[in-house]
Amino acid sequence: MIGWEMMLVRLLLATLFGGAIGFQRERAEKPAGFRTHVLVCLGSALLMLISVYPFMGKPYADPSRVAAGAITGIGFLGAGAIISQGGVVRGLTTAASIWAVAGIGLATGVGLYTPAFVTTLLVLLVLSICKEVEVHFLRGYRILTLTSQDRPGQLGKIGSALGNMGVNIKHVGLECDEEKKTCAISLALDVPAGIHPEDVTEKLAEIKGLSRLGWEE
Repeated sequence: MIGWEMMLVRLLLATLFGGAIGFQRERAEKPAGFRTHVLVCLGSALLMLISVYPFMGKPYADPSRVAAGAITGIGFLGAGAIISQGGVVRGLTTAASIWAVAGIGLATGVGLYTPAFVTTLLVLLVLSICKEVEVHFLRGYRILTLTSQDRPGQLGKIGSALGNMGVNIKHVGLECDEEKKTCAISLALDVPAGIHPEDVTEKLAEIKGLSRLGWEE
């Protein structure tokens, strides 16, 4: 039988593991940040404890049913982080990190501390270091959002600047506010390997009337 002290340790570890990944997501200014990842990991650990605790020592019990239900529920939460606009899909990495954090919480709740810890480190590695690998060695499909003053020729200037860098525009999303005379622009870009996203934003920042340039997943 699992003691209350051990339950507390597992819940605290789940909070720590989820918080580490959530902190990285928060620093990256993603929709699902610190609190979301902590709650998902902690809640998953609690569900695992609930599923295991009553069935300790009972050979015909199936505690995996609660865990399976938790994974299904997390799938709906992750789907809520995915946005599709005009064929452009955003938030896939955030949804995947939520799903991974749920698995870490389940592993912690059942007492698999080492796999949970190693998975946490690997997730952090993928979210941070592997992004640089994509930039330098892989041609990347990325979403750039920016705000522009509503003036003639702005889209043409943006297209020319990107074309000179070898960046291909795959999709343009445009939403203008006539009162403020500004437009919110979303660009799906095919960025060649070796061109850092910051180089693209620095080049576009030279165009007058552009602001709030930022990258999304």
